[in-house]
Amino acid sequence: MKRGALLLLSIVLLFAAGLLACNTVRGVGKDIEAGGKAIQKATR
Repeated sequence: MKRGALLLLSIVLLFAAGLLACNTVRGVGKDIEAGGKAIQKATR
């Protein structure tokens, strides 16, 4: 029982952190673009 509650709490906290980090659709797009640029730079 405690393991399930801990898992649920972890999922909720990760979801909340994601919402706080990218609070708009534009913000999500910028984050994805920055990630893509970092991958491209790393492969050069």
